[in-house]
Amino acid sequence: MRFVLDEDQRDFAAALESLLAGADTVGAARAWADGDAGPGLALWKRLADLGVLSLATDATPVEVAIAFEALGRHVVPGPWIESAAYLPVALGREVEGVATVALLPHVPHALDADVADEVYVGSTPVTGVRERLTSVDRTRRLFRVDGVDDAGAVRGAEPSREAFDLAVLACAAELIGAGERVLADSVTYVKQRKQFGREIGSYQAIKHALADVRIALDFARPLVHGAALGEVDASAAKVACGDAAYLAARTGLQVHGAIGYTQEFDLSLWLGRIRALVTAWGTPDFHRGRLLEQLGAR
Repeated sequence: MRFVLDEDQRDFAAALESLLAGADTVGAARAWADGDAGPGLALWKRLADLGVLSLATDATPVEVAIAFEALGRHVVPGPWIESAAYLPVALGREVEGVATVALLPHVPHALDADVADEVYVGSTPVTGVRERLTSVDRTRRLFRVDGVDDAGAVRGAEPSREAFDLAVLACAAELIGAGERVLADSVTYVKQRKQFGREIGSYQAIKHALADVRIALDFARPLVHGAALGEVDASAAKVACGDAAYLAARTGLQVHGAIGYTQEFDLSLWLGRIRALVTAWGTPDFHRGRLLEQLGAR
């Protein structure tokens, strides 16, 4: 299958990239993690004005994938998968402002519920936001909400398969974007960092490790395109993109060394995001099991 964006899609991708490249997305992400939602909400409005929140209802999954790859590449904070992928389809309408959702078993806690204008359990609105929980990604602020009890039972949740699959596709695309950013930053770093009088990027072991990441991302991206066109199951895209992005994260950390762990170094934002998204909207085991069930049914 040969996938090529049409002119309108290329223009949308270019406009989105121009907006995000000119915004301080890293600063917004850091502020969001520290509890200051101001910069992130200002960016949210600019993206909403560009039409990102209406893609699920007014465009196609291809445009959704384009948008979320860009969001991942620029580590944009906020419950975008919930607001721009799952809820518009589950509710049958574009959401107003910022919206989030809890949906067991795959989304047990509501992301950024403290700043959301609308909070749901499944497709049912809730009014109570409870305590904040810790996430491996500091920019993903998870909250317990009323409607999901401590034993994991859900009241009023009616998962939508179509909405869930679009959210899974969005998550896969965001993983690809984040993985691409980690690879690009890692390639830049190894060309600058010297050891024993040579750039570390000149060593074969590092070249091969980065080449493996390049191959993994290139093999995963067509599955995103295929899922967006309805030719591939979204679970296949999620598994492949999760594996590729996680490889990018591991390799990026290895070539950067211990500095990659530090909160002061920007790479840590993408490492945390990838680690969180790998298991968000269904773990790899869940999606592999889903694919096996489909193969067995044929």
